[in-house]
Amino acid sequence: MAASPALIGFIGYVAAAGAMAVLALLLLTSWRGRLQGGLLLLAVLVSAVWAGLLAVQSQWQAIPVQAIWAAEAARMVAWCLFLLGVLSQLRHALAQRLRLLRWAVLVGGGLLLLPFEDWLPALLPGVGGWLSNARLIGQLLLTVGGLFLVEQVYRNTPWQHRWGIKFLCFGLGAVFVYDFYFFAQALLFGRLDTGVWLARGGVNALVMPLLAVSVARNPQWSFEIAVSRSVVVHSTTLMAAGLYLLFMALAGYYIRAYGGEWSAVFQPLFFFGAALLLIVLLFSGELRSRLRLFVSKHFYSYRYDYREEWLRLISVLSGRVLQATLPERIILALAELVDSPGGGIWVRDADGNCGFRLCWNLPQAEVDQRWQPAELCTALAPDGPVIDLGRQPDDPLVDAALPRWLRESRTLWLLVPLMHETSVLGFVLLARPRAPQQLGWENVQLLQTAARQAASYLALDEAAAALAEARQFDGFNRLSAFVVHDLKNLVAQLSLVSRNAERYRDNPAFVDDAMQTVRDAVERMNRLLLQLRAAVPTGAQERVALRPLLERATAERAVQPPIPKLQVRADTSPEVYVDPERFQSVLRNMIQNAQDATDKHGHVTVTLHTDGDTAIIDIQDDGCGMDSAFVRERLFRPFDSTKGLAGMGIGAYECKTLVALAGGRVDVDSEPGRGTRFSIRLPQAAAQTQQPLAAAV
Repeated sequence: MAASPALIGFIGYVAAAGAMAVLALLLLTSWRGRLQGGLLLLAVLVSAVWAGLLAVQSQWQAIPVQAIWAAEAARMVAWCLFLLGVLSQLRHALAQRLRLLRWAVLVGGGLLLLPFEDWLPALLPGVGGWLSNARLIGQLLLTVGGLFLVEQVYRNTPWQHRWGIKFLCFGLGAVFVYDFYFFAQALLFGRLDTGVWLARGGVNALVMPLLAVSVARNPQWSFEIAVSRSVVVHSTTLMAAGLYLLFMALAGYYIRAYGGEWSAVFQPLFFFGAALLLIVLLFSGELRSRLRLFVSKHFYSYRYDYREEWLRLISVLSGRVLQATLPERIILALAELVDSPGGGIWVRDADGNCGFRLCWNLPQAEVDQRWQPAELCTALAPDGPVIDLGRQPDDPLVDAALPRWLRESRTLWLLVPLMHETSVLGFVLLARPRAPQQLGWENVQLLQTAARQAASYLALDEAAAALAEARQFDGFNRLSAFVVHDLKNLVAQLSLVSRNAERYRDNPAFVDDAMQTVRDAVERMNRLLLQLRAAVPTGAQERVALRPLLERATAERAVQPPIPKLQVRADTSPEVYVDPERFQSVLRNMIQNAQDATDKHGHVTVTLHTDGDTAIIDIQDDGCGMDSAFVRERLFRPFDSTKGLAGMGIGAYECKTLVALAGGRVDVDSEPGRGTRFSIRLPQAAAQTQQPLAAAV
């Protein structure tokens, strides 16, 4: 069933009242107490009440006529006072005249607010003939005054600031013109046009977005309202789609009414084609680009919402939007800023050569991948200007460095350098945008800033790759250091055998010891070869008894004075989880360090005891000792030694690393001239609840 005109008018007035109420709520929450903002808030509130009363009147006729006329007058007076306030801010020299005009508006509006139909005929008999037209005349005068004020506001605003009030003038001017037509027609024909009256609600509802944009553009009114660009774009798209569907419905009705016998076929065919066209338009990237450009150009003082653009840039560069490589994300991030469909990127490698990396959403045939832009990168530093390839660059060095194929390309548009500090890490070539646009200062500055942020991500990525490579080399270096350290000890043992061979070759005991030493050296060298092939230590932690390891280590170090002494209680036999071969090597090295730090007449004592669930190995000497600063800062640092060229500084570091891997710790008590005690504390195997993992160092 078709809707009645009264229902359509009711819907229009309700929409106007709702839009005005929402705007009033925004103004109320963001008002900072200034007079101009208060006048605007008053005008919007009065307009919301006026629209609500007329909505009720259009459907139920329950509001007294005098209240309706009073609401009409109050609405016009409120808007005129607001316009007078705006005009007083623009032209302080007109303060006296504006004050008189303000009083005239207040007095005239006040008279229209009074119910003079009740008492004026009795006071002045004979005025009933023109009394019915007095309110229409008063409303016409207020409407003309409002149009005059709108014109004065627009005229007295400097041209460079008219973008801030043009939507206010357009909106209020359109409302005043419509009201002038409405009241003038009523005065001329002696009756109100019902259709025009019912349409006023929709007219005022359409004006509210324009007023909201004007409020957002004028912070001097002491409001902080921001209308999102995305909301405006989506609202405009929905409104345009609604108008399109409305016209299509009218066209379909025309086909049904006048199409004759073919209408039954043409109407569904027409609707299908219209719907398909609408879907294609809604998903058109070029249309969306043109719409965003139109909204930014005509509704906002700045083209970009910098907060949204920056958040989008960080999201893209960090990989939360596009799961792709960093160069692809850089192209996407920069392309979105200027609605470019894609581009290519050149990146400097570790050797300093800048070469082609990849294209994103751009055929690789559009670029010369063999181009080496070293000369261009030198010319772009250190300022990093954005180059419009359709224009000749201002810098002759940049102009000379651009190749011919790049100048003649009809697809490529911008060259954006990726600047990090004062060096060029590369550059991005962007394709021409979907909607033609001029390259202004906002585009250039935003692209330069975004490119610097992208370059910082690129530099961080290169640093991370270099760090990972350095860590790999560090792992090999540490392994090599351990291997060389073990080789040094093996060479020392074999050298000792070689030096004593001439003297003790006829001694069977010496020959047996020498052969055992050679066999041990061969086994250790075979293990070192396995470590070198695998690039990681091959030993795994095993449950072993500490006493045999200590006995073997002290026996091997008995070849050098002072002879180490092992002290173990008869009933003490703790077991721990360690790599037995590496741990025995560590014990041997720690005993040797104690011998090297002690005079040949000194003492080196190795003690094994327990403390609860902990096995403790003390290696104590009365040698030269170390100060606290050396113990704290240098002792466990690799490649830091007090032995000069004779030591590698790896023994204490290896000891601490291996003990920590087994879940223990190393304590050092040392003092210059008094000696040193190394305490190796390891958890006993019986107290551990899980099997140890393979060694990782």
